[in-house]
Amino acid sequence: YLRDLNNNSRMRTALMSEFAKLIQLLWTSSPNESVSPSEFKMQIQRYAPRFVGYNQQDAQEFLRFLLDGLHSEVNRVLVRPRASTDTLDHLPDDEKSRQMWRRYQEREDSRISDLFVGQLKSSLTCSECGYCSTAFDPFWDLSLPIPKKSYGEVTLMDCLRLFTKEDVLDGDEKPTCSRCKARTRCTKKFSIQKFPKILVLHLKRFSEARIRTSKLTTFVNFQLKDLDLREFASQNCNHAIYNLYAVSNHSGTTMGGHYTAYCKNPVSSEWHTFNDSR
Repeated sequence: YLRDLNNNSRMRTALMSEFAKLIQLLWTSSPNESVSPSEFKMQIQRYAPRFVGYNQQDAQEFLRFLLDGLHSEVNRVLVRPRASTDTLDHLPDDEKSRQMWRRYQEREDSRISDLFVGQLKSSLTCSECGYCSTAFDPFWDLSLPIPKKSYGEVTLMDCLRLFTKEDVLDGDEKPTCSRCKARTRCTKKFSIQKFPKILVLHLKRFSEARIRTSKLTTFVNFQLKDLDLREFASQNCNHAIYNLYAVSNHSGTTMGGHYTAYCKNPVSSEWHTFNDSR
């Protein structure tokens, strides 16, 4: 990564340097020796002051800030071009997707984005005239809703099917159809245009209510190997099968709790528990 360091970044590569030291410590320390990430914590607090202190934070938000910080410090793009405003709606979807991906990489291109960034397709179909407009956006992770079931187990595939389920936009949610030139009833659907090498899935366990935020305790079952996501692809795709590498767990409530993690050693294939309470 040293060849990619971008000294023009806001943190002057301090975050990446401390992250590299932490990873090296994890790999070289004795199995019975604990590792303190205090220096790394100081740098992530500099990059994202919201993580100052020891209050409970959101693990997904932390990962997003971390990946964004690491990406900015090894971004191969030193001078970002001006964002293009040219419309691509006249192009076929495949070409439109490629052009949008090219525009993204002209501004954001690093070893981090090479691994974690995919492309999401959003299709909006007008119920009046049948016109379908599409948009293609990069994503670093997918936040999945958890379906409510009165019986039986909920699987990760159930969550993905709910995420990609066709939704009806009506009433106050009506969008403006570019062909009808009016607000019309539409259907909206997500699909995955480009799968990342490493896919981060976030289960939306915290739901906003009028008075307070509550946590969903629904058990979600998921497989460890050969998770086939091709049914969620917007086109034929042979790179949509994943093996589980790590899980971040939260125990407790929205007011307070504890995080642990399970991670698989890529060399020995053994699973390890990470817990800062021990």
